[in-house]
Amino acid sequence: MPELESTAPQVRAFAERTAVNTPIQGSAADLIKLAMISIHRWISAEDVPARMIIQVHDELVFEVDEGAVETVRDRVVELMEGALDLDVPIIVESAWGSNWAEAH
Repeated sequence: MPELESTAPQVRAFAERTAVNTPIQGSAADLIKLAMISIHRWISAEDVPARMIIQVHDELVFEVDEGAVETVRDRVVELMEGALDLDVPIIVESAWGSNWAEAH
């Protein structure tokens, strides 16, 4: 990033923030993709009454049969928290509702 050597403070500061943030954002993206693969395999292998329908940044949104919400939630949290073996814990929060707005 040649901007790191800029004499313009704003340009250099932006480059510094980008240099620090990019590996973090990339790692988070990799982490959620690994979790999505595990969750998809689980849903497919066990014929779980749920569908992963969208990813929004670091969130996954599912359609789940009403009677399976707690079981799916517990397993999804487990798979997301265990997607990658790290020295720091990954903490996953979950919520549900009849639509995305209700879940928030």
